[in-house]
Amino acid sequence: MEYAVAAESQVDELYELVQRTIRAVYPRYYPQAVVESFCGLHNRDAIAADVAAGREGVVLVDGRVAGTGCRDGNHITRVYVAPAFQGRGVGSFIMQRLEDEIARDHATALLDASLPATGLYERRGYRTLRHEQFPVEDEAVLVYAVMEKELA
Repeated sequence: MEYAVAAESQVDELYELVQRTIRAVYPRYYPQAVVESFCGLHNRDAIAADVAAGREGVVLVDGRVAGTGCRDGNHITRVYVAPAFQGRGVGSFIMQRLEDEIARDHATALLDASLPATGLYERRGYRTLRHEQFPVEDEAVLVYAVMEKELA
C-alpha cells in the first residue's frame, strides 16, 4: 500500500469512491434520507476543497485507488475504503497515517464515527465521548459517535 497527499487530478475518482462506498455500505445502517445526507456532506466540492488545502490523502493498492482519508487539525473528517478493498487493512493503514500526522502537533485525535465505522475506531483505541443526532429529511435522524484517542 502507498499513501500520498491527494492530487487535484484525483478529485473525481475520490468523489466516486466516497459516493460508491456510502451507497454500498450505509443503507445497512441508516434510512435512505440519512444515506443521501452523507452523500451531500461528502460532495465533490467538499472533497475538492480538502484536496486543494492538502488535507486529503489517498491510498493506492497495486496502482488502484483503494481509499481516502482527510483531517482538519486533529479532527479526522473523512475515511472511506472502496468496497472491493474492505477487510484488507486499508482503513487501518489510512488511520495510522492520519494519526501519525496529527500526533506531530496534537495529543489527541477526534472524529465523528458513523455506525458502520465505530467498531474499527474502538479497535484502534478510540473511546466514545458522546452520541450526537442530526435531523435530516423525512424525519430521519443521523446518529453518530464523537470519539477521541490519546496519541501521546
